[in-house]
Amino acid sequence: MSRKEKILEILREKKEVTVKELSNIFKVSEMTIYRDIKELEKEGEIKRKHGSVLLNTKENRETLTVDTCPICEKPITRSHPYKIIVENTKVIEACCEHCGLLLHQKYADKEVSAITYDFITENPISALNAFFVVGSSAVPCCSPSVIPFASREDAEKFQKGFGGKVMTFVEAYNEITNKMNINIKSCCAPQQNVTFKLDDLK
Repeated sequence: MSRKEKILEILREKKEVTVKELSNIFKVSEMTIYRDIKELEKEGEIKRKHGSVLLNTKENRETLTVDTCPICEKPITRSHPYKIIVENTKVIEACCEHCGLLLHQKYADKEVSAITYDFITENPISALNAFFVVGSSAVPCCSPSVIPFASREDAEKFQKGFGGKVMTFVEAYNEITNKMNINIKSCCAPQQNVTFKLDDLK
């Protein structure tokens, strides 16, 4: 039985499993498991929730579709979507970090905080302090993909396997919004603040 077949067998038994768990079960890297998952997703066998996978059943499809992205209008299927909290009151979610960065344009003059989730651990992190791999061959949602990590080291490991560029929040924002000719000076980005205004970073 191939590893992919074993993954499906595990999912039939457990219903849902994380990439980290599969990595431990098969004693291979998480990058190797991600490649298997990508193939299974293309074959229509599974659905991905950020950091975990489940079988592509009608029940799961209905459960996953809860809202639509304000940027691309795709269903938001991730259990932990990219979130922007505007002036500590209004919470807006995007389907992925790509659309999340574009969403910041609408609130450039507002004080916001932004939450994303580490691609490997699924732990919440401030988007401003995260490292992103932009434009890799791994495209879990919108293209070019923007994949978040809590540490530069993990981002660089992912980059070695899937390509793309490792960027800070400001660099990733500029990369994704360059068609709008927006240029934020990275040297002005506050590294420790949880809340920020995009206009202040210009």
